[in-house]
Amino acid sequence: MKVKDCMCYEVAYLTPESTVEDCAKLMCNKHVGCIPVCDNNKTIVGLVTDRDIILRSIACDKDIKNTPISDIMTCKVSCCGPDEEVNEAEKKMSNEQIRRLPVVDENNKIIGILSLGDLCANQNIDTEGVCVTLENICGSNNKNAE
Repeated sequence: MKVKDCMCYEVAYLTPESTVEDCAKLMCNKHVGCIPVCDNNKTIVGLVTDRDIILRSIACDKDIKNTPISDIMTCKVSCCGPDEEVNEAEKKMSNEQIRRLPVVDENNKIIGILSLGDLCANQNIDTEGVCVTLENICGSNNKNAE
């Protein structure tokens, strides 16, 4: 199965100049735990998770109304393509201990997102593979779990 068969095509994103407050409000309104950060051409340049907001902003006493998300975003973002096999995307998630992969086209422009939840909700995906991925992401032997 391909990533395009189970990814979410509706993905909200912000620009690096957006504030942490903008990001938190967008997460709340969209009921999501991460927001891709893209330049004006929709090219992905970073990713912000709800955990980033807590640990890199609030816990550091940053002013969420004035701090740009570029100050707290993860810059090295793992992505996948829509034609990539789901099991390859699962390997990336496992190896990098991440729950979400932005889906980009051949020009690195955001076109969707693949989450662990998308994999769990799809009845055509091998349940055992998803369980192994989840175990690798969240397992107690992992010291860098997201």
